[in-house]
Amino acid sequence: MHTRRIGDVDVSAIGLGGMPMSIEGRPDETRSLATIHAALDAGVTFIDTADAYHRDADEVGHNETLIAKALASHDLGRDVLVATKGGHLRPGDGSWTLDGRPEHIRRACEDSLRRLGVEAIGLYQFHRPDPKVPYAESVGALRDLLDEGKIRMAGISNADPDRIRQAAEILGGRLVSVQNQFSPAFRSSEPELRLCDELGIAFLPWSPLGGISRAGELGSSYAPFARIAEAHGVSPQRVCLAWMLAASPVVVPIPGASRPETIRDSAAAAELVLDAGELAELDAV
Repeated sequence: MHTRRIGDVDVSAIGLGGMPMSIEGRPDETRSLATIHAALDAGVTFIDTADAYHRDADEVGHNETLIAKALASHDLGRDVLVATKGGHLRPGDGSWTLDGRPEHIRRACEDSLRRLGVEAIGLYQFHRPDPKVPYAESVGALRDLLDEGKIRMAGISNADPDRIRQAAEILGGRLVSVQNQFSPAFRSSEPELRLCDELGIAFLPWSPLGGISRAGELGSSYAPFARIAEAHGVSPQRVCLAWMLAASPVVVPIPGASRPETIRDSAAAAELVLDAGELAELDAV
C-alpha cells in the first residue's frame, strides 16, 4: 500500500470510512468486524469515524466502539491512525443536529477518548460548523485539546476556504486535515482541495464514491469511469479513487464500506495508475 502524510504520520493512501457500519441499514457486528479486519489486511492504516455514527439515541459512539473492538482483536490494529469527530449529533430519529459549543466539543472528545480506549486521539476533527456558535470558539476548543495533549492532531470538516484559513491561524499552523464531500457527482469542494494542496494540508474526501446509496451506480451514471474501468479490468469505484489520488498528493480518500470485498477493492486503487489521457477524460466528466 502506498502511503501519504497526515500531519507527522504516514498513512495508507486509501482510508476506511466507518459510517456505513453504524447507521441505518448497517450489517451485523460480525460482518463489520470482518470488514475492518479486511481493511487492515489490505494495508489500510487510516480509519475515519465520528461519535455521531450511530443509529439509535442510546448508542452514541457506536462506530467508535466497533472500531476499537476491531483494532484490539487484530495484530495490525496498533499501527492504525484513527480519526474521529465531534460537533454533530443524531437524536435517534434519523436527523442530524449541530453543537459547536466549546464545552460540548470538550465533553465529546472526553467521551471519544473513553470509547476508543486511548490516552490521546490521533486526529480529532470539528465535524461541521454550527451557525449558532462563532467558528473561532469551536476551533479554539480544538486548540485547547491539542495544548492539553488530549488529541495529537486537529482537523476540520465541511469547511470552506475562509474557514480553512481561519482554523489554520487559530491552531497556530497545526491544522493537518480538511474533510469535505468530494466525488464525481459533487465537485464543489475543488477550491478547498486546491487550497489544501497549496498549504500542504491533507484533504480527506468523504463519500468519494457518491455515498452509501449511490456508490454502486458510479459506472452506470458516469460512462467514462465505466469505460476506463473495463479497459483496466477493474471496478469503476477503483478508477474513481485512483482519479482522486492523482489530483494531488495531499488527497487521502476515505470510502465507506460494510463488506470485506468492498474495502479490498477500494484499497487496491492505490496501485492503479491512470495515464494523462484517462485523467483528462475523467476530469471533464
